[in-house]
This record gives sequence, C-alpha cells and structure tokens, in this order.
Amino acid sequence: MKYEKIIKGYNGYLVFGVLIMLLGVMLFGLLWFGNFYVLSAVPLAFFILKGFFIINPNSSKVMVLFGAYKGTVKGNGFFWINPLYAKQKISLRARNFYSERVKVNDKIGNPILINVILVWKVEDTYKAAFDVDQYEEFVRVQTDAAVRKLAGSYPYDNFADGHHEITLLSGRNEVNDALENEITERLAIAGIKVMEARIGYLAYAPEIASAMLKRQQAEAIVAARKKIVEGAVGMVEDALVQLSDDNIIEFDDDKKASMVSNLMVVLCGDKEAMPVINTGTLHS
Repeated sequence: MKYEKIIKGYNGYLVFGVLIMLLGVMLFGLLWFGNFYVLSAVPLAFFILKGFFIINPNSSKVMVLFGAYKGTVKGNGFFWINPLYAKQKISLRARNFYSERVKVNDKIGNPILINVILVWKVEDTYKAAFDVDQYEEFVRVQTDAAVRKLAGSYPYDNFADGHHEITLLSGRNEVNDALENEITERLAIAGIKVMEARIGYLAYAPEIASAMLKRQQAEAIVAARKKIVEGAVGMVEDALVQLSDDNIIEFDDDKKASMVSNLMVVLCGDKEAMPVINTGTLHS
C-alpha cells in the first residue's frame, strides 16, 4: 500500500522571471534583428507557463505523471513544477458534516430518529485521491452506516430500576466515544482524520413517541410514590418511638395499627386530609 509523499515545487516567482527574460530575448531578436526563427520558442514559453500553480493555506495538490503518483505539494504560495504533471486539488481544511435524520431500531427494537455531527479533514492525500472514489461521498455513506450500527448496539433508554446498562440517552460520553472510534476505523481507508463525532439529534420515532412519553410519566409517578412511602414509613416509625420513649401514651397493637393507618393515609395521600373530631375513645 502506498502512502502520501510530500514534494516541493520550484519557486514560481523565480521561474516566472526566467520566462519573462526568455520572452524579452525573443522580442529583442524579432524587433532588432528581424529573426523570425525566435518565434519557434513560443511553444516552449506556453509549455513552461502550464507548470505554474498556486496553493492556498490548508490546501494541497496531488501530482500524477502519466498515471504514476509523484507526490503531493502542501506548501503555500506560488510554485512551478513539471508541466506534464496532472494536478488534483484536495482541501486540507476541517469540514462539518451534519447527517440527515435516519429512522433505525435501537437494541431492543424501538424505532428512533438519530443523526450525527462530524468534524473531519483529509490527512493522507494519496488515500483520499486514489484509494476511494469520491472521498466526500465516502465520508457521507460510511458515517450513515456507522450511525445505524451504533443505534442497534444500545437501547434508547432503560426504565428498569437498578439497571446500569449504557443507553443512547444517558450514556452520551461513552456512546459518542464509540461512535467516533467506529467512524475513524471506517474512514481510515480514505486517509480521513476524524476530529469529532457526536450525536446531534436523538428522539423516539413519531409513531411511538406518545406511548413512550406516557411510560416515562408512569415511571416518574411510581418513583415519586415510592419515595413518599419510604418517607412516610420513617416518619410513622419515629413518631411511635418518640411517643413511647416520652411515655405520652401507651399503645396496644390495635391502637398502633389504627395510628399507622391514619398517618399513612395522611402522609401518602395526594389530597389534603379532612379532620374528623372523635368525641369518644380511640375504640369508639
């Protein structure tokens, strides 16, 4: 496998000066001596002129001579090189790629919408020019494939209590790292360096979004109720212990059961308690 080879072109200003001198000699010979044979050097001048090229910052030109790769010029400025070289311009600038939202199934089969934000640049011009056909399209297709593979490797979310499996929603750092590694591996063949890759959009597909929202709401209500019950049990236990320790009142089993029942209803209810005045005993 071949790799990028850096070459340097000749100083374009120096060669251009030589060309101007050559044209001056031709003109002097034609006008002063009337020698029309100097016009035979005109094709040579046009041939030399074809070798000039300019490279802007963060750009490059791949040089090919009759199908053979000769090297890549990455220096910035005005250069001259063998006019027979075919030149292919390849940008070295960082580029953003914002993929389209695709509908895929996550690990447990739920349809989701997802896309990716990718920052990339060409690192090896030989691979980008010759190892793949249209490297920009290659980046688009391989990124889309990597996103689909990633979405099928993780669940969108996990509502099971106590389960710490990495999900697309909660494990963004781990998921983004896995996505970047996957895209880097796929684009290496094209000489592409992945600078950043992360999920840009993530949501349930419209056909199940409403049902999943209700599920999330139900899970939130259950979790809140669980916390309320745990707090209420602790408060009732503290109240019974304090009443017993301070000898405020003696409770038999029936009284304890009645008090616990009343306190749990008051503490766990979602509406304000309605007081009831008891003019008799606890047993009446």
